[in-house]
Amino acid sequence: MPRLDPHSYNDSTQPETETLDWKARVDFRTRRLHAEVTLTLKEASAGPLDLDTRELDIRAVVDGQGKPLPFTLSPPEPILGSRLRVELPPGLRQLTVRYRTSPQASALQWLTPPQTAGGQHPFLFSQCQAIHARSVIPLQDTPRIRIRYKAALTLPKALKAVMAAGFVRREEPGVEAVEHYEMPQPIPPYLLAFAVGSLACKDLGPRSRVWAEPELLEEAAAEFEDVDAMLRVAESLFGPYEWERFDLLTMPPSFPYGGMENPRLTFLTPTLLAGDKSLVNVVAHELAHSWTGNLVTNASAEHFWLNESFTVFAERRILEALAGKEEAALHAAIGRRSLETALEHFRAHPQLTVLRTHLAGIDPDDVFSQIPYEKGYLMLCAMEGVVGREAFDVYLRKYIDTFRFQALTTEDWVAFTERELPGVLAKVNAEAYLHQPGVPDSAPTPRSGRLEELQRLKGTVPSAEAVKGWTPTEWQLFLEWMPADTSRDMIRALDERFRFTQSHNSEVLVSWLVAALRAHYAPALERAESFLGEVGRMKYLKPLYSALHSTQEYRAKARELFQRYAERYHPIARQGLENILSRA
Repeated sequence: MPRLDPHSYNDSTQPETETLDWKARVDFRTRRLHAEVTLTLKEASAGPLDLDTRELDIRAVVDGQGKPLPFTLSPPEPILGSRLRVELPPGLRQLTVRYRTSPQASALQWLTPPQTAGGQHPFLFSQCQAIHARSVIPLQDTPRIRIRYKAALTLPKALKAVMAAGFVRREEPGVEAVEHYEMPQPIPPYLLAFAVGSLACKDLGPRSRVWAEPELLEEAAAEFEDVDAMLRVAESLFGPYEWERFDLLTMPPSFPYGGMENPRLTFLTPTLLAGDKSLVNVVAHELAHSWTGNLVTNASAEHFWLNESFTVFAERRILEALAGKEEAALHAAIGRRSLETALEHFRAHPQLTVLRTHLAGIDPDDVFSQIPYEKGYLMLCAMEGVVGREAFDVYLRKYIDTFRFQALTTEDWVAFTERELPGVLAKVNAEAYLHQPGVPDSAPTPRSGRLEELQRLKGTVPSAEAVKGWTPTEWQLFLEWMPADTSRDMIRALDERFRFTQSHNSEVLVSWLVAALRAHYAPALERAESFLGEVGRMKYLKPLYSALHSTQEYRAKARELFQRYAERYHPIARQGLENILSRA
């Protein structure tokens, strides 16, 4: 049984799914979806068909005429979930599975009204990356197999559903509403996405609008109002936008990521609403995924760097076009700092610091880090430095065009690159990036005048005049470069002069809190306690809980706060934090 993806029961000798037709009723009382999915295969087949599931209650499997099909649901494995094996009779091309989800479905978060901005209605959202789609739909949950789909969601009439697909219509036959969506382009299953809640929208441009709870709508629209300009710049760099619309959904605070690149409906954390557009580079990253990730996709989590390193490279090209080379260099420097942190985190597991990983028996959520993002970015920068920007842009456009709507492996990429840029991989020592731990000594280093000034002031309490006009990006980097042994007196002096503990920019605030907690600065502990109850973004939760848990003085406090706030966090975030708090 050849399994090309270690995180899927999919057997490559079996037929592949071509389309899904999904119908689900949202039940907030039981926290379940009562659903059925019709799978249409690419060709008529016979014999076993293996589908991925996680904690699904399978009620029936039938053919196109409603005739029952034999099936077996295997006992669950810790990472993969349960294999649903259906025996197909000769000539079958379509089957329907009737089922319901678990209240603990790993892809779903059910929020009570008090956990929302409005406080009046419940909220539901999905997060299927990396291998959580199987907890929502029984399917071949591997990015190797792209699917088109139709969906019909039944929900309370007072609420609105949004989906990463094209809206078709809304029906209101009684006390409930039914919303219909269709995704005509084939997508990997991890990009299935939807949300249900009290939602309103505002157009930002001819191809984009922002969705949010009504209480946050105007704030979100002001923060993201430049998204159409960003979209035009991206198209000038990478070619036509293939997904028709680029809409944004401002998520509840418990959303575990900065953003999720669901096509047609990017999910964004509300921590981006800084009031000054200083964090919209996250939007540039999710937009860039429209080409690198959504259009050209890694074949499995073992090749995740193909999605993320190209996207970081594209994000910084967009940022450079909009804000200049100096700003792009600052973000590259922050990226390099996050890479160093990730390398230190995996010091005991150096095999997880290579780009081309081997993850059989390893949960992709447990090894999620900035390594595939930033180490891969450095390799692409090195390649651009060898061939020049003009030649690299030609290569990048051809890469996207060659693999559009396909999934590929690292080995596919190497073969393509050797054809298009002969000898370049050897010149940049790609072997070291792809297959060896750490970062090659020859890796590029970001350079700019603003970075030099930051280096000069590193570890000091600068005068107000010296930092006049600094952007939040510069402050974040300044704080992240603070020595680990910075004294409490210096921390206090910095806070008195610049009031970091009261910062409304989450990136600046978290960088500050981590540094201040190391120095056992009491006001930082108080602010961290409240902040950990306000957000669910793992980028902020993990360093703060790690900083608390790493000292004897704060370890009990870390566990106390987790117990207090765990129900507010997404299941993916809870799993990551439990791993941190379980360490000796």
